[in-house]
Amino acid sequence: MSLLDQTIASILPLDNEAAWAADERLNSLTKPPRSLGHLEELVRRYAAIRRDESARSGRGAIAVFVADHGVAAEGVSAFPQAVTAEMLRNIAAGGAAISVLARRFGYPLKVVDVGVKTDTSTKPLKGVTYRRIGAGTGNFLDGPAMTPQDATRALEVGIDIASELAGGGATLIGIGDMGIANSTSAAALLSALTAIAPDAMVGRGTGLDDAGVRRKTEVVVRALEIHRAALASGQSMLAALGGFEIAAMAGVCIGGAAFNVPVVVDGFIATAAAAVAEKIHPGLFDHLFFSHRSAEGGHALALEHFKLRPILDLDLRLGEGTGAALAMNVIESALDLFHNMATFAGAGVSGKVR
Repeated sequence: MSLLDQTIASILPLDNEAAWAADERLNSLTKPPRSLGHLEELVRRYAAIRRDESARSGRGAIAVFVADHGVAAEGVSAFPQAVTAEMLRNIAAGGAAISVLARRFGYPLKVVDVGVKTDTSTKPLKGVTYRRIGAGTGNFLDGPAMTPQDATRALEVGIDIASELAGGGATLIGIGDMGIANSTSAAALLSALTAIAPDAMVGRGTGLDDAGVRRKTEVVVRALEIHRAALASGQSMLAALGGFEIAAMAGVCIGGAAFNVPVVVDGFIATAAAAVAEKIHPGLFDHLFFSHRSAEGGHALALEHFKLRPILDLDLRLGEGTGAALAMNVIESALDLFHNMATFAGAGVSGKVR
């Protein structure tokens, strides 16, 4: 049995008893019932995912997966493909937005090259983990983006990273991405998964003008037609239309569920990865937190389609895991309230009369 199959087989349903126990404590705290709103639901779900009624918190960690896409050759990005390797250096050197937020919140930042076109592993960059599947995917207008074997390898990279972070004490894992043209791949995947038309799903990505958005939409329409026969399963869909970094993020979602560690999903591209993971193993969404409603493309439509409630809505569309980092801090704040607020009995405060 492959690592992927073994991991999927080990995923358990949420622990509802842990959620009920957490709810009892929430109701004993010095506040009106449910007055912390959605923060209380975050605590209940955290306890259920962790299978821990005390909802013990450890530390958060962020994994950013970086890779190139062959479909960049179709002119679907406002920036050249060289930016992927340049941003890999920038993230690792601490100059990117996610680097700043990870430092701000004290989250270890795992930067993983799963397939950047420019191979820097010959002179390894400090702070980069090299788990390269190839030098970018193929152009999915010319054939599948990757082989089924490479799609499985990329999924298993994500499982390995989730295992490593969980083994190191992470009790929350945020996922993010970098890769020129990856919003085209994500739009194709989400259109296939939701049946939402490409013209509603495709966004401006790195800043396309109206003509660029039309061209990008045409590419997604063509790709869905070319690969229609591959859209029946999550893995075949991923091989046809995905990216190495999208597959790796899907692997983290699967691995996190197996290891009882909540995964905090970033924006548009990360949501495509999570949706593929849900297609591979229905019910996986229960093990995830969705960090924010992105301003990119049809992200809001996709969240609505899947009936997913994001934690934040800040008009972000940067990627990199920035929304995940911010939402992780909200989850940790909810857990701090859960653990450190006084109870009515402990504080000598009168409870509700009726």
